[in-house]
Formats: sequence, structure tokens, C-alpha cells
Amino acid sequence: MRVLLDTHALLWWWAGNPRFSHAARDLLSDPEVEVYVSAATAWEIATKVRIGKLPEARKLIGHFEEAIAEHDFLHLPVSLKHGLHAGLLQGNHRDPFDRIIATQALIDDLQVVTADAAIKTLGARTMW
Repeated sequence: MRVLLDTHALLWWWAGNPRFSHAARDLLSDPEVEVYVSAATAWEIATKVRIGKLPEARKLIGHFEEAIAEHDFLHLPVSLKHGLHAGLLQGNHRDPFDRIIATQALIDDLQVVTADAAIKTLGARTMW
């Protein structure tokens, strides 16, 4: 199985947040599951740190790649194909980060680990 972490899911996983579902926790603990983190997630976290919406993640920015690797998560770059598809993706959801994550899941055949029902409205398979 291959999954893509939504931004809040990654942050909740790292923080040990009790809102992170038990099913998702079990999935991420399974060594047979490939877990991907989108470049869009790094962009979203850095943006929210910069504008003051996520100050607790400031220390994470300096070692983001190492933190991803520490958990054996895989980096998923945003390609031109992803960008074009996200821009054309039908649906009223306007969050560009969610649109890219949903698109990456669709194009790369990944299931999104998210509590955000809006990602599913964009056609992505989700689990929580």
C-alpha cells in the first residue's frame, strides 16, 4: 500500500496528537506501507510558519528533510503534470495545497491520510 500524508496528518503524527486516528497510526507503523510526504506539505508548513499561523513548527523547518527520512517517509516532488492537473481539477475547493495533494494522490495512485473531507470531494481516495 502507498499513502500520502496530508499536512495536518504529518504534523499530528510528529506531535503525537491524540486526534491522529488509530487506524492511520497503525498504517504508518506498518513497514510494508510506503508513506509519502509532498513537497506541497513543506511549502504549506513553511508558509504558515512565515505568516505566524504555525509558530510551533518553526524548529521543524530547519531539519524537515531529516525528519522525513528519520521515519522512512518518502519525498514526493510536485511535477509540471501535477501542477497542470491541480489547476484544472474540477471542484470548488480553493486551497492550493489540498488541490496539489489530491492531484498527486490521483496521478500517483496514492491514498491520502487525512481527516479533511474536502480532499475526498476532489476525487482522491482517503483514509483516516
